[in-house]
Amino acid sequence: MKRTLKIYNTLTGKKEAFQPIHEGHIGMYVCGPTVYNDVHLGNCRTFASFDMIYRYLLHLGYKVRYVRNITDVGHLTDDGEDRMAKGAKLARLEPMEVAQKYTVGFHDMMRIFNTLPPSIEPRATGHIPEQIEMVEDILARGLAYERNGSVYFNVPKFAETTPGVYGQLSGRVLDDLYSETRELKNQGEKEHPADFAIWMKARPEDIMVWKSPWSVGFPGWHLECSAMSTKYLGKTFDIHGGGNDLKFPHHENEVAQNHGACGCAPANYWMHTNMLLLNGKKMSKSDGNTISPLELFSGTSTHTSKSYSPMVVRFFMLMAHYRSTLDITDEALQAAEKGFKKLMEINKLVQNLPVDARNFDGSETNTDREMLALMETAFEGMDDDFNTAIAIASLNELGGYINKLVNKQIEASEVSPWVLEKTKVVFQTLIFDIFGLKDESDSGSDGGTVEGLMNLVLEFRANARAQKDWAASDKIRDSLQAIGIAVKDGKDGVSWTKQ
Repeated sequence: MKRTLKIYNTLTGKKEAFQPIHEGHIGMYVCGPTVYNDVHLGNCRTFASFDMIYRYLLHLGYKVRYVRNITDVGHLTDDGEDRMAKGAKLARLEPMEVAQKYTVGFHDMMRIFNTLPPSIEPRATGHIPEQIEMVEDILARGLAYERNGSVYFNVPKFAETTPGVYGQLSGRVLDDLYSETRELKNQGEKEHPADFAIWMKARPEDIMVWKSPWSVGFPGWHLECSAMSTKYLGKTFDIHGGGNDLKFPHHENEVAQNHGACGCAPANYWMHTNMLLLNGKKMSKSDGNTISPLELFSGTSTHTSKSYSPMVVRFFMLMAHYRSTLDITDEALQAAEKGFKKLMEINKLVQNLPVDARNFDGSETNTDREMLALMETAFEGMDDDFNTAIAIASLNELGGYINKLVNKQIEASEVSPWVLEKTKVVFQTLIFDIFGLKDESDSGSDGGTVEGLMNLVLEFRANARAQKDWAASDKIRDSLQAIGIAVKDGKDGVSWTKQ
């Protein structure tokens, strides 16, 4: 049957039947990481969620061009600090060395979480000409102005000429957006506090700079996504995604820039993942209420009692709808671990059940109809804005029938061979192809992931030892020992072996 996919569109605030611009083809852009630091868990949830969405779109038969950018241009914080330059100075590295280091770390983490690579992964530094061209287009349409070598987008004029657009995505009243504007560098150059920079003139201390018609400088943060999404997906494409924290100002300003450059909206559907909490509170480094992926994997966080594998963490994220707030607690992770193992065990059971190939007459029993209804409910959940929680619940309920078959509580004759065969396919498709999970008990199939994970964990341990945090170092070693991995510190470095 042809499925009807509904997507919650942040732009309109409601679920809409998905209608791609070009039949059978989808253009999807997701804001990628800023590579001046290790990828944090909230980003992992966002990218794992869009990986699931990408996988389901492929399952539905769409040809998807999935673009996810890398932000490797330094950008200023509220106090005017360039984080890329700061990281480079502290580590005595070139800025692009910093960018490369954290890009490699990001890719390692994405492999560990078993995400599919995007179709295109452009870097901001590789698209400076396109960004300069977009600034020129915005200036030509009268929606930006130059001041002392910097160029600013004129928000009030845009709001006047294109009413109802600025503020629609974040759902905020325009006056509130004006009042919430941060005091940023060169605030006095702006005609209005809400205006934002699309090109900034460099200061003497700035490192990552390029020549432009206005000055030697660098593009504004919001510009790169507008320029790269336009280059690879066209002026208007299907889906634009990112974390909830990007709605304002990043995505709101993206919309403004695209309208300013070409007079058209960048995307028809805007999708946003929700935030992660830790023990019911917003994560905060200053409060110590934070946890990294590596701390989860190694069991070194004070917020957890043990280590949790990458697939358990991914399954934990899938247990909630991508638009729901997700609270990380030790108890919730333990429940996810049990749920993940149970699902893998059920899948093994159903795959090992024999099917009588001689009896495929298409007849249905009452049990058949109940099992088929659960399979349909699972996919209806996925059709309903990618609701993995419904799909997982349906699989678990379907697993009850499998257990009864195995334990002879249901006679084999009550489940038709064709229904059993379909059940096998549904479990495999949902668990592995759509959810993107892997059976971690099958050690022979994920050697690359294990290698990458161990490299990250040992790097984490090396940093702890360098800071003389012997307690954390020993806890990592002991946690690995508990799962059958021996770590040896030798004069030639650190090595590890499976016991």
